[in-house]
Amino acid sequence: MLKIPREQFDGIRAHGEAEYPQECCGVLIGKLSGGDRLVKEYIRCRNGQTLTPDRRYSIPAEELIAAQKRAREQDMDIVGFYHSHPDHPPQWSSHDLEEAHWFACSYVITSVEKGRAAETKSYVLCGNDEETKRFDGEEIEVLAEVGA
Repeated sequence: MLKIPREQFDGIRAHGEAEYPQECCGVLIGKLSGGDRLVKEYIRCRNGQTLTPDRRYSIPAEELIAAQKRAREQDMDIVGFYHSHPDHPPQWSSHDLEEAHWFACSYVITSVEKGRAAETKSYVLCGNDEETKRFDGEEIEVLAEVGA
């Protein structure tokens, strides 16, 4: 399960609206707790995809490294990633799966319809290697406050 404070959840959705009609993307940092991923902070990233940013995203390497450093400095981990699907459902695509490499992390997708955040879903990257990897749906629990 992905547990995320309301403020973080709303911020991710607002990021999707702000970047519309292009895909937004970012990193989720927090802690693993009893099999759950507890988000403490989200980090907005630039969509480095230059050819089709309305249908694809790519987090630039330097921004991913900076997110890893920030997490480490705060004694946290990268627990997931997020991106938006402009005018498409929050269902992962074959491209999303191909580009996912962080096993046991959450991959959150928000559908942004005509500039407004709609449905948000999360998936966990499961498997043991590139040949067996798959996304499994996961429940999102939106928490009332950060310390919850």
